Amino acid sequence: MKTALLFGVLGGILALSIWASVVVWNSMDGAAMSGHGIFAMVLGLVFSLGLGGGLMALVFYSSRAGYDDSDHQL
Repeated sequence: MKTALLFGVLGGILALSIWASVVVWNSMDGAAMSGHGIFAMVLGLVFSLGLGGGLMALVFYSSRAGYDDSDHQL
């Protein structure tokens, strides 16, 4: 029951944020983005996701390799 409530609340927050971003995006009538702007936005998105994924991979590797244990000495 707690898991379903958690997913319901998080899904609601996600839906609300998507709705808000669509409303804001559509309200900017005069703001056109060139091809260079779209390319920069996609490149920034890919870089951010890659960096986040790489850092999470390092966290999991460090945890499984025992580097996070309190008895591990550097």
